[in-house]
Amino acid sequence: MNTFSIMIVGVGGQGTLLASRLIGNAVLSEGYDVKVSEVHGMSQRGGSVITYVRYGDNVYSPIINNGEADLIISFEQLEAARYLKYLKTDGTLIVNTQKINPMSVVIGSAAYPDGVMEKLESSVNTIPVDALKLAEEAGSPKAVNVVLIGVSAKKMNIDKEVWHKIIAETVPPKFKDMNLKAFDLGYNI
Repeated sequence: MNTFSIMIVGVGGQGTLLASRLIGNAVLSEGYDVKVSEVHGMSQRGGSVITYVRYGDNVYSPIINNGEADLIISFEQLEAARYLKYLKTDGTLIVNTQKINPMSVVIGSAAYPDGVMEKLESSVNTIPVDALKLAEEAGSPKAVNVVLIGVSAKKMNIDKEVWHKIIAETVPPKFKDMNLKAFDLGYNI
């Protein structure tokens, strides 16, 4: 298999690191060589967090350069726009439609740009997801990450049962059922 490259982008506290661990564990369980790299910006202050996950028969580096991502999973609209240049021409962008104001907007020195989703959808293959709504339906707004993994799972050609097993093994037992429900809600989109 050729290398499949995934970027997970979001802001601190959204669960991007758990998402990368779940994806990494799932592809590893299928026998692929996998490399994961996490880049933390000002994650504790709501800054960008980027994770690279690359898998295939032989993967030598976790780093994804401009135009190399097969899939970008974005936890927030503006983060999707910020990292869009990494997506391959025929790649897919899965984006949570939620808006999280960056610090510049919070302090009033900038405004959140208008029409971000429209621009994304008009420029690349985009799957918009109201992941916050689905996460709340599953039982917690913190399950946005697992909803987005559910949406992404079909792009990775890994059976649903494998994902269920990995989620059950990775999340704390008291959150297992909620996360399985969140995954299924995303998967069934």
